[in-house]
Order: sequence, then structure tokens, then C-alpha cells
Amino acid sequence: MPSVSGIMETMEYGPSVEDAGAVRAWLAARGDFGHFIGGAFTAPVGPFAVIDPASGAVLAQVSQGSADDVARAVRAARKAQPKWAALSGHERARFLYAIARVIQKRERFLSVLETLNNGKPIRESRDIDVPLVVRHFYHHAGWAELRDSEFPGHTSLGVCAQVIPWNFPLLMLAWKIAPALAAGNTVVLKPAEFTPLTALAFAEICAEVGLPAGVVNIVTGDGETGELLVSADVDKVAFTGSTEVGRAIARATAGSAKRLTLELGGKSPFIVMPDADLDAAVEGVVDLIWFNQGQVCCAGSRILVAESVSARFERLLCARMERLRVGAPLDKSTDVGAIVHPIQKARILSICDRAVAAGAELVGGAAEEGCFIAPGYLRNIAPANPGMSEEIFGPIATLSTFRTPDEAADLANNTRYGLAASIWSESATVATDMAARVRAGVVWVNCANIFDAAAPFGGVRESGYGREGGRAGMLDYLAAPKVREKRDPAPKPISALPEGYGTPGQIDRTPKLYIGGAQKRPDGGASYQAQGALIPLGSRKDIRNAVEAAHAGRAKWLGLGAHGRAQVLYFIAENLSQRHREFAALTSESEVDTAIRRCFFYAGFADKFDGTTIAARPGHLVHVQPEPHGVMGIACPNGSGLAGFLSLVLPAIAVGNTVVAVASQSNPLAALMLYQVLDTSDVPGGVVNIVTGARDPLIAELAAHDDVQAIWYSGAGLEAVQMAAAETVKPVWAVPAHDWQREAAQGRAFLRHASRDKTIWLPYGALPAGTGSTSY
Repeated sequence: MPSVSGIMETMEYGPSVEDAGAVRAWLAARGDFGHFIGGAFTAPVGPFAVIDPASGAVLAQVSQGSADDVARAVRAARKAQPKWAALSGHERARFLYAIARVIQKRERFLSVLETLNNGKPIRESRDIDVPLVVRHFYHHAGWAELRDSEFPGHTSLGVCAQVIPWNFPLLMLAWKIAPALAAGNTVVLKPAEFTPLTALAFAEICAEVGLPAGVVNIVTGDGETGELLVSADVDKVAFTGSTEVGRAIARATAGSAKRLTLELGGKSPFIVMPDADLDAAVEGVVDLIWFNQGQVCCAGSRILVAESVSARFERLLCARMERLRVGAPLDKSTDVGAIVHPIQKARILSICDRAVAAGAELVGGAAEEGCFIAPGYLRNIAPANPGMSEEIFGPIATLSTFRTPDEAADLANNTRYGLAASIWSESATVATDMAARVRAGVVWVNCANIFDAAAPFGGVRESGYGREGGRAGMLDYLAAPKVREKRDPAPKPISALPEGYGTPGQIDRTPKLYIGGAQKRPDGGASYQAQGALIPLGSRKDIRNAVEAAHAGRAKWLGLGAHGRAQVLYFIAENLSQRHREFAALTSESEVDTAIRRCFFYAGFADKFDGTTIAARPGHLVHVQPEPHGVMGIACPNGSGLAGFLSLVLPAIAVGNTVVAVASQSNPLAALMLYQVLDTSDVPGGVVNIVTGARDPLIAELAAHDDVQAIWYSGAGLEAVQMAAAETVKPVWAVPAHDWQREAAQGRAFLRHASRDKTIWLPYGALPAGTGSTSY
């Protein structure tokens, strides 16, 4: 046994194990778990074992959810939802507050239960996870109170299906249930197969505070249970998990009108610039990757270090890594706990083996007895190495070097994911420039792995879409105010006319596609008849050319800035008004008047659709910046050739997107004739690209295109479009049917769907005296 004087020399921690007696007594008293449906636990059926990953011991037996179980839970939620939604915001807020208070009183119990079931160190569940759970319910108690005043006209969606992973079992539950309940929805939640115990403890808390039966339902089980829940009669699906499963869910919900939020995988960059505080950056690696065993989707698992400081950074990193303590998660001096399950441990080791076989060198990362892996990193790793491309989801990072900021940005964005990034630099200019260039939903500057209920969280590209937390998270659980709909007439079938149809004079006068700022004949030269004219019949190749042109036009359009874009939109209105009579002959006077008003409206908003700074954690400035998706594909309404076209194109370009717009199939002439207005209004080439032809096949091509970031669809063939978009995990907005000449066909909702929030965390000021660490 070490002496006191010896400990003072080494400063080694002694064992300090958290007592799990109360949790084990609770588990023994509960016995096998059933589901929580309609305010009560069901009898256990077909139980499976839930283990302690640190020891392999069985903690409890939990029921496997069947189709009948899922159906009963959804019926209970459906029955409870009208009464829950009919409560005043204040009444819902009181329930959310009560839940927060009970969790707060049982923080120690829930922390120990979380650590026993998940394997993460007790310091993480005690100091970070459970306090954040409390924070989410307090925060959303506020949203419940303020819902009707802050979101006027919005209503609840109905029943929400929620499927969560095993890395943050209780926090992910709070992240999803709190906003759903605040908005007036009811929920059926399926926790991860490996880690259901804190969700079942939460169910007891719901019963204890008197939450109405059926408002929260918990059904346990494996992936098959999750599939049953996704396909059930629900109004929204919120999923956190792998990209592969998220893609399958997007396919399964295509055409169903279910709202969908996907928070998927990540391969996040951790960028260390030449002027970074290297000691602080090393601690950031520890916080983001190793303290949670790397089992977090936003872990900065790709460390990118400036070549000039890489040798010193690695020395510091290795020295810190060697002193991390791997061991019993309930020991308060443990740094790195257990991997959640032997299956996950085997997966991590398999990726490391393949990475080494492909030429990488593994530093540390030794497999230890039981479900433990020591922290480590892969160095000398090529971009095509599986360790660089696959989400490891373990305490193993990769380390690469760069020479210039441009190379750093290219490496950071060389991934199919876009969930988070961490940037380290002592220069505010350097850090914020890199934050703007990295394609990610969340960016931490000189900090890492920080969350707050007020800060939207979510990704881009194959990291998913939708946001959780803050105002954006609430909007994803609310239905927009209803508009006065006007049925959009279905397009008439197209009969393709071959190239050369008609007299040479007719062919010369045929309108052309508008791609890259120039008129172009369609690939193959085919056409069809509409509005008494020959209309170009766009093809798959025309779509590819238009997308390429849209990408080429992005830099110049964004470079104009918000004021410059506003001025261009005003120019469009001016030039359209100069040709009012000509366009009225193609549509109507009232439609041209509406189109001009749309130009003024979105010109006015172009420099006023601002980001916000939110009150999150002390010591940080948190800015939520709306960013354009990039290149958008838009299928325009069929019945309103001009007003419908501009009602969708203008908000998209106002916030900085470039677009490929498929014009009305039956009434395309006004959109095609806009090329002259666009050319004389200083719209850079490629910002607006206009393709005509068979609308649904053309928009399906856009939806399947890898380099298109978002789709807006106005029509009846939504399922095929969503199925095509599912392959690349891009958001599809089913544009409500509007009377496009009414004022309701414009507004913030269009701007919100034309952008996605980027949450940027910046250190700000000193912490108030007595607050200590910034961790909750």
C-alpha cells in the first residue's frame, strides 16, 4: 500500500469507487422489466439480458418489443395526445418542471445507473450527462410556457416516434422527449438495446410526477423493434444513430408525410493551427475523444495538425495519453471507461486492424481484458485508409498534418459527414475563418464537446438533417400555421417531339433552357408542346450540366454578401416591372404584380435573415448562424408559371443558395422568358438555372445527385423524390400547396427551409467567481 509521502511525490490517484448499492437494490427489487405503455409497466415478455460492460455481469432482463407492443404504445400515445395538446402551455410547463426537479434530486442514482449500464466513467455521467438532462427539461419547460406567443399559429404534430443510441442514453432521451412534450406532442421512445435502464427509470419518474397516461411510452427491444416503430402510425420520426440506418428510415418514411429528424454519424475534424495553444488542444483531444471512449458521434476523431507544430503536439499528446487511467467506470479517478458491448469492441478493433493493414501506424490503442481499449491514434494514415473514412466510434483517433489553411479546410471537408468540428488557434481571425469554411453543423473554437439545451445541434450531408435544441429544435416538433390551399393542377402528359420537329423558323424561335447564365438547347434537341409553343425537353445530362453550373456560380453569389444579393433582387423587380405587359400576356397582370412583390419581399429579407446569439453556458459566446444549403433542386408548381416559380426560387437565392429549378411542366413560358430579366439584373451566371420537361423525372435526378444539397418539391410524386434523396441523406421539403398569389405564399418558413443552422461556440470572457469548471 503506498505511503502518504509516496503519493505526494507521484500525485497518483487512489481508488475512489462510487457506491452502487442503491442502484443494485433497485434493480433487484424491480426484477424483469416490461414496457412502459399508457402510464404503467406491462408484464415482462421475451426478456433479454442487459449487461454491465465493465464486468460482463447481467444487470437486468428487459422485454423484447413486438409488433403488438409497438401498436399498443402508439394507440396509447394517440389517445393521450389531444388532451395533452389541449392543456395550456403553463400546465405542460409545470409537468416538465416537475420532471426536471425529480431528476435533479436523483442525480446520483441516475448517474450510477447510467455508468453501470453504459460503461462511461462516473465523472462524465455525474458531471456532464445528468446535469444536462436536467437542463433540457428546465429549458423546455420555458418553451412550453412560451410556445403560443413565440410560435404563433403553430400546433403540435401528434405522436412522435423516437429512437436513440447507446452512447448518451438518458441525455438523448431528454434531447428528444423534452421538446416533443413542450410542443404538445406525445411520444413512443425506443432506447438502445444495450442501454435501456435509465429510460425505464425515467418512466418511473413520469408516473411519479403524475404525467397523464400515454404521454410518454417506452418500448424496449432491438433494431427490429425500432423498425416496427418507424413504420407505425406516427406523425414524426426522430432518430439518432448510424447513417446506414438513417438512410433506411428515410426510405421507409418516403411519401408518408411523416416529419423526419436524422442525427447520424460523424467523422469530425479536430484542427490544430500553427499558433494554437498546444497544451489546451491536447486537453481538447482528451475531452472530445478519450474521456467518453470515443463513443460520441461528434467526436473529433480526425486530428489535423499544422506540420510545423506536429512533432511537439504528438509528444504532448503521447505524454498525456500515457497518464490516462483506463479502468472501472465507477471509480471517480477513472479517465477512460468500458466500451458499451463486446460487439462494439470487436468492431473498433476490426477497423484498427484494417487501417494498420492499409499502412497506418497505431500508437497506443491496445485491447485490454474485458470491454476495454486503451486510448490511441492512427498516424501516417492515407486519405483512402478505412481508418480515415469509417466512423470508428471508439477511443481511437487519426492524426494527419497540413501545411496551409487551404489544405486544412480541404482535409476537414474530405468526408461524407458534416456533424461537428473543433478548431484551435490563438488568432480570432484564423479561427473564425476556418469555422466558416468547415462544413459542419456545430463548430467549437478553442473548446470541444460542449452542449446546451439552448444551442441547436445537428449535422449536414450524411450526418443528417433537422436540429435538436433551441428554437430550431422546437420548430422541428411543431406544425406550421395552416395556409389556404389551392390545388395545383397535375401536369399534362408530355409527348416528346424529335429534334428538328417543325420548320426551321419554328425551331429558331423555340425557347431554350437557361444554364450557367446562357440559353442552351436541350441535350438531344427534343421538345414538347405547351402553351402553344415548342418547349425544350430537358434530360439527365441537362440536369448534370445545370448542377455543375450552379456550383460554379456559388462563390461569386456568396461573395456579393447579403446587401449585394438584396440589390440584385430589387433589380429583378425593376426589370420585371419594365416588361409587365409582356409577362402578363404569358400569365396574367395579377400574377406579374405578385412576382414583383415577391422580389421586394425577399430583397428586404436578404440582409435581415440574421443569426442569433443565445444564452447558453457561462464563459462562451454561442452564435447560431443560418447558412445556405449550397445547390438546391426545386420542382416548381405546375399551375402558376411565374408567381409559383419566383415564390420558390427567390427565398432560396436570397439566403445564398444557387438553384436548379424545374419550371412548370404545363405553363413554362414565363419562367423560360425570365432569362432576359436575370441577365439584365446582374444575376451571376449559374445562380439560377432553368430546366423544363417532365417535372417528376427531372427532380428525381436532382434528388439523387451527389452534389445537390437540398430539394424542394411541389407536386404529387413526393414518394419517388424522397426515395431518391434518401440515398444521399438530403432534406426534402414538401412545399405546401398554396394560392401563389396570396401573401401567405411568402415568409420566414421559406427562408428557414432554404438554410440550416450552424452553431459556433467561442470562449467569451471569464467565468463568474465561484462557478469553477464550465462543465455542468
